[in-house]
Amino acid sequence: MLPAIHIKRTIDFNKGFRSLLEVLKLVAVSEYHNLEHKLRTFERLQSVLGEFFRCIDTSKINHPFLNPGGRPTAVLAVTSDAGLLGGINMQVVSKAVNLVHETQGRLIVIGERGVVYALDSGLPFTHFPGIIDSQRYAQACEIRDTLTQKVMSGELGGLKVVYPRAHSFVIHRVEVETFIPFALPERTEAAKTSADTHEASKEIIFESTPSEVIEYLAYIIFGQRLYEIFGFSRVCEQAARYLHLEESCNKISEMNKKLLLQYFRRRHEIIDSNMRELFSARSIYAK
Repeated sequence: MLPAIHIKRTIDFNKGFRSLLEVLKLVAVSEYHNLEHKLRTFERLQSVLGEFFRCIDTSKINHPFLNPGGRPTAVLAVTSDAGLLGGINMQVVSKAVNLVHETQGRLIVIGERGVVYALDSGLPFTHFPGIIDSQRYAQACEIRDTLTQKVMSGELGGLKVVYPRAHSFVIHRVEVETFIPFALPERTEAAKTSADTHEASKEIIFESTPSEVIEYLAYIIFGQRLYEIFGFSRVCEQAARYLHLEESCNKISEMNKKLLLQYFRRRHEIIDSNMRELFSARSIYAK
């Protein structure tokens, strides 16, 4: 059994360490709200493109972005290089690996920590460096260019992106978004009025072919959407960090409760032992 002094030192260390974790929790909360405030989405772009795509009849367009064919699907896993995130990176990679098995596709990982989990899966994969806030847009464009070139060359077919997203400060999930085959904005509503769509297409003069127009717009949307997803992942990183730190604080509190019981038990044993020794010594002295 450990001496009482060692138990007391451990309790004091745990208290100081828990105070440090509480500070890190406050930092995570501040960063979460700061990033959430800066996060910008392009909902207006989706609305405008939805109206534009109403004027195009895509039923006769054969393009790799619309019809991936039998080519392998790329599964892009977005992970974080930051620490104290709990198991969020492992969840992202596990979901991506399951999709690769289901689609017989290829795994692509963003982030060095995700590479560690991908190695454990035993699957071949390629990877990109982790996302840096100051370079987020440039990295989104670089990854988009690389993947779209592989799709256009026929090396890849479909494209799915797996990433973590915080729906609130304490609720975050791993989500999957399909990039290719490209889902035209508001395509379902346009299909209900196919006659109007054909009439509208006859009234528009295209300088480029409809296939080239869709390719360019899809290319723009892919970059914009990857930029948004990287932002969602960064916000989720802070939420996951807060939950992980909160869980660690609770574990330390439970540990200290057990250590306090051991400490008081050990103290009582020492006091009882000293009292017995004093009583024995006094008895011997009296005789």
